[in-house]
Amino acid sequence: MCESSTKVFVMEVMGRHAGWIAGAAGLAAEQEGDAPHIILFPEIAFDQKKFLKKVQECVKQFGYCAIVVSEGAQNKDGSFLAEAGGKDAFGHAQLGGVAPFVAEMVKKELGYKYHWAVSDYLQRAARHIASATDVEQAYAMGQAAVEFALAGRNAVMPTIVRKPGKKYSWSVSEAKLSDVANVEKTMPREFITADGFGITSAARAYFAPLIQGEDYPPYKNGLPQYARLKKVLAEKKLKPWKG
Repeated sequence: MCESSTKVFVMEVMGRHAGWIAGAAGLAAEQEGDAPHIILFPEIAFDQKKFLKKVQECVKQFGYCAIVVSEGAQNKDGSFLAEAGGKDAFGHAQLGGVAPFVAEMVKKELGYKYHWAVSDYLQRAARHIASATDVEQAYAMGQAAVEFALAGRNAVMPTIVRKPGKKYSWSVSEAKLSDVANVEKTMPREFITADGFGITSAARAYFAPLIQGEDYPPYKNGLPQYARLKKVLAEKKLKPWKG
């Protein structure tokens, strides 16, 4: 297609201030020339001149340029590339859509034909392609949460603690909500390449164990079959809160 049509593809992923999802996309690039060629992280201030130069270089070298951009990509002054105005319930700026913004910039400045896409809820709803590691940890977190509740624990959440060593291993622990609520862990600078457009070997070593193994749900007539809960409400035990 790139020979006569689309030269640039932009994929927008979640991540207001932390580029973990955008960074994980870098795993797809197993050898030189593989997509994505450019990743835009919230942790790295956007430099339009530097970005456009990189896009040109990729198109010249590979014939096309595939870009992953985090929804929270920011300018040097901390403003979002695609801030739409308005605030949500937590006081966070409402974001408009950075993929079309970046794509239009490329078109205007370089003249390349483009296509863009937004994963949106698909990023949260793809259980049918979840890794075995992810599924195992998800069940462990759910089980720990129920055990905490039955034990009368309050204002805590279960966490995954990654153990040191070359072989990936982990354990279940806990964190106080007061320590983690509305707090984000950003990508370490050593996980991002010097030019700010990719992931390092350290990031690859961190991400890789998390996508290991396949754990497909049962299928029927081509559709994944999930448990259907009865959704029976529990009897209320607490008195109305007066705050």
